[in-house]
Amino acid sequence: MDLTWLDSNSWLIEIAGQRILLDPWLVDCLTFSNLDWLFKGSRLQDREIPSNVDLILLSQGLEDHAHPPTLKRLNQNIPVVASPNAAKVVQELAYTNVNILDHGEKFTLNDLIEIKAVPGSQIGPTLLENGYLIKDLTNNSTLYYEPHGNHSSQLQEFAPIDVIITPIVDLSLPLGIPIIKGMNSALEVAKWLKPQTMIPTAAGGDVEFEGVLNNFLQVKGSVEEFQELLQKNNLSTQVLAATPGERMSV
Repeated sequence: MDLTWLDSNSWLIEIAGQRILLDPWLVDCLTFSNLDWLFKGSRLQDREIPSNVDLILLSQGLEDHAHPPTLKRLNQNIPVVASPNAAKVVQELAYTNVNILDHGEKFTLNDLIEIKAVPGSQIGPTLLENGYLIKDLTNNSTLYYEPHGNHSSQLQEFAPIDVIITPIVDLSLPLGIPIIKGMNSALEVAKWLKPQTMIPTAAGGDVEFEGVLNNFLQVKGSVEEFQELLQKNNLSTQVLAATPGERMSV
């Protein structure tokens, strides 16, 4: 399994000879509802659009997971697997092969990979987006991805999991209002799933952020602190910090 972090929540996953582009934000700025004054993410330079993509996988419909400018640049004939909310984004962009996964549903890619949707991040009072279990059917290795650190207790039935991509750093607003759950949430899922490897996501990478909201964000934790936390809990999981644009084998 080869993984390339493309900044923020964006990954290129190469597994079983297939190339999966996950939650891509590769070009232009990132804003929510075009409110630049509230929050704006800017790349130091656009990422090259990966070639020969077999599948686009979208966990959420928010712009930092289903980024319209990036999706417009990709080939609309590439198959997409998406949460119901993310599916609306690509359907409006005229993608031709959109596969919607509700929690518990599965999609099989070329008889080589099984993708199972599990409960993920809560966006608003009633909307629960997707996390994913991505299984290589050729060797039964499995990767679990959830980008905000919201891990369903249902995951315990799938243990052990080989690789987890999830935040390990807390990101919150004043008064402890969480935006991304890191340290404690990641430790809990590590105890459940006993992964060989954990890789942090949702960090900035080669990205600059600005806007009113950014001024109030509070960050807590680090890769080193989380590795120490795992050791204190007698977990042998290795934490690997990805470098933007560099391919890593796990």
